[in-house]
Amino acid sequence: MNYFITGATGFIGKRLVAKLLTRPGAVVYFLTRSSAPDRLQELYEYWQCDEKRAIPISGDLAQEDLGIGQDDLTTLTGRIDHFFHLAAIYDLKAGADEQQRVNVEGTRHTVRLAERLGSRRFHHVSSIAAAGLFEGLFREDMFDEAENLAHPYFRTKHDAEAIVRLECRVPWLVFRPAIVVGDSRTGEMDKIDGPYYFFKLIQKMRKLLPSWMPTIGIEGGRVNVVPVDFVVAAMDHIAHLDHPASNCFHLTDPAPMRVGDLLNTFSRAAHAPEMQMRINAALLGFIPRSARKAMLALTPVRRIRNAVMKDLGLPDDFLNFVNYPTRFDCRETMRALKGSGIAVPPLDSYAWRLWDYWERHLDPDLFIDQTLRGRVQGKVVLVTGGSSGIGKATIRKLAEAGAIAVTIGRNAEALEATRLEFAASGLTLITRAVDVANAEQCAELVQFMSDNYGGVDILINNAGRSIRRGIETSFDRFHDFERTMEVNYFGSLRLTMGFLPGMIAKRKGHVINISSIGVLTNAPRFSAYVASKAAMDAWTRCAASEFADRGIEFTTINMPLVKTPMIAPTKLYDQVPTLTPEEAADMIVEAVIHKPVRIATRLGIFGALLHSLAPKVAQIVMNTSFRMFPDSSAASSKKDAEQQTADQIAFSQIMRGIHF
Repeated sequence: MNYFITGATGFIGKRLVAKLLTRPGAVVYFLTRSSAPDRLQELYEYWQCDEKRAIPISGDLAQEDLGIGQDDLTTLTGRIDHFFHLAAIYDLKAGADEQQRVNVEGTRHTVRLAERLGSRRFHHVSSIAAAGLFEGLFREDMFDEAENLAHPYFRTKHDAEAIVRLECRVPWLVFRPAIVVGDSRTGEMDKIDGPYYFFKLIQKMRKLLPSWMPTIGIEGGRVNVVPVDFVVAAMDHIAHLDHPASNCFHLTDPAPMRVGDLLNTFSRAAHAPEMQMRINAALLGFIPRSARKAMLALTPVRRIRNAVMKDLGLPDDFLNFVNYPTRFDCRETMRALKGSGIAVPPLDSYAWRLWDYWERHLDPDLFIDQTLRGRVQGKVVLVTGGSSGIGKATIRKLAEAGAIAVTIGRNAEALEATRLEFAASGLTLITRAVDVANAEQCAELVQFMSDNYGGVDILINNAGRSIRRGIETSFDRFHDFERTMEVNYFGSLRLTMGFLPGMIAKRKGHVINISSIGVLTNAPRFSAYVASKAAMDAWTRCAASEFADRGIEFTTINMPLVKTPMIAPTKLYDQVPTLTPEEAADMIVEAVIHKPVRIATRLGIFGALLHSLAPKVAQIVMNTSFRMFPDSSAASSKKDAEQQTADQIAFSQIMRGIHF
């Protein structure tokens, strides 16, 4: 049996060819714009055949007779049993003119060619989009009833099917697949479409919240999703049945899920939190169209919407289809498939495969240079406090990645020792002895960097001072609050404001501030430290709002407790779980690569939520820790306990990383 196929190199077409070639004696002629040997070799390897059974025909869908040469037309005439037309644009983002040219005019040319070749049967792969946004149940024998076809994808799919119905003189079958997702057995997919548009949001929720935490989401219409292997198997089976007349088949799920259930299915597959409370998108329908249009015309609303859509990779009008109003009857398809064993598998049986394949192969982040070297090579990066602890571990990673690494500190000898240590490893480190609490030294550093390196590309405010002392023991130590603020707030502010003019001029730059988990949890005994860090956090939020359109990024890292020289005086911390400087440096590397607004641990986020939603409970928890652990020997004039109690051990394990 001989077949001719357009779109044979596409996602569905490639698999349909493989399926047809399993039939004894089958020969497939396929339209291709490129007959390059390497491209064809990939197809032959996939189809497990050679050019004797899969024969390329050079042509172009946009031309009459599909641009096929006369010799090939002569060869094909009278030999084609089944003509499959799959070539089309399946993309909500595609332009209207392109969709009209390919989907409509291309179908007209294809129908004419099928007639000229004397094909026995013409198979047109349409889409459920041909129904438009029909309100209610759309049957397989319905066509003219389609409504709300304003979107170019819906309109062109409808018009293309109309050409087949009204103009094709060859007996025809129309297949209307639902939203086609990856293979239910392998998860393989070729592009982001349909429910895949939500995957980035699910991924972000997984990173932000634990899987057990309930969230608020959306509810909408029923989204009809089918895997590509079902579509191919159903088309192959139905196409080879005896049909007394032309007919249409809905390759759809007879029991489609609502949007909320579908998203929760993929959330479970991704081990992300599920939506326990859902807001129905239909409520938006009560807002007059004119009011919605006027609201979206407002500059702040428009910019926020565009930023969110871009961040999630959604097409501009995708949200219009969340409350999808159409349900599809598929009784003809089910009757044709009866006894074949071909059926739509339950989504929850293969959703994990779709997610796994997307995350490994289709996640847009995979196509961005996510390496540290890709972000910092040749760029000037300044890390304050780089002679020890977090700063030293961070600047080493940056130097190894090819950055022009610069660090400062108060101790010139420690800086020189660090520089020599780096040099012994073949790394170049530029050091300057600077006290960030000294305004004159900060100004000199800014001038030095501007004169010699053109400023900085990335500024990491890491240098800090910490004081662990309860307020009751600080009544006569107001200077503790002043000197902590001088370093943690004013010191960071001096450098940031010093380098910002250069960043503004270049319209690019990144400022990373090392804050504390204590700002989120309001750790007792750290009122001076937390207040100074909170001040910088607040200033950063204001600055980020002012420079959002100037190409300058700000990131705040609410760092948990790290084992550094800064906490060494508190011997209690020798017995509690802490991060290593290298682990802390990894958090900073993440900030450099991804440029998020904030990086915080889940425990820190939970603490912030607890203080916001149940402040009294949060106070009790933190007061318990305050009374459970003693002041340091420096603050209380008492020697630190050598061994922790069972309660202290349990609490410190649960609250890993929190200052107490």
